[in-house]
Amino acid sequence: MKITIGGNPGSGKTSLGKALAKKFKLKFYSMGDLRGKLALKHNLTIDQLNEIGKKEFWTDKYVDDFLKKLNKKDNFIVDGWLAFYFIKDSIKIFLKADSNKAAERIFRNQRKDEEHKDTVKEIKAMIKKRIKETDARYKKYYNVNYQDEKNYDFILNTTNLTVEKSLKKILEFLKRKNKKRKIKSIC
Repeated sequence: MKITIGGNPGSGKTSLGKALAKKFKLKFYSMGDLRGKLALKHNLTIDQLNEIGKKEFWTDKYVDDFLKKLNKKDNFIVDGWLAFYFIKDSIKIFLKADSNKAAERIFRNQRKDEEHKDTVKEIKAMIKKRIKETDARYKKYYNVNYQDEKNYDFILNTTNLTVEKSLKKILEFLKRKNKKRKIKSIC
């Protein structure tokens, strides 16, 4: 089983990915964490890395190559904005959340690969800028819109959901999908 989880910052991709991986005893990979490590390796923040990525493809190629190698394996869960694109035979999940809620979530759990922000309002502005620039980069390099819900098998709005409630909804979807396709039991 291959599950890819996409969505905007603060929608719960990593939290739900880890919860699903634990539930199914599968390996979990976070492309955001991978890009964060790449940024720190170069003494950059993730946004500085993204700025370089506007002109230099290596910042995306690093993650793309990882996803291409991962695609040759089975039984994993990966979160990443382009995971659905590189792992076409996956079950594709997209998470979305209200921008205020997403900013609050990120504000409470700021990462060391991001520039620290003092307010939720600053986080919200950072998210908006990151999404706009990432959209432009993905259109330039891949001609793809990662936010187009047609790319996904299941869309979940996590705004008012806990990780546990979100996980329950995803598990219900996977059970329905399993029955429909008559594939090997996954739930």
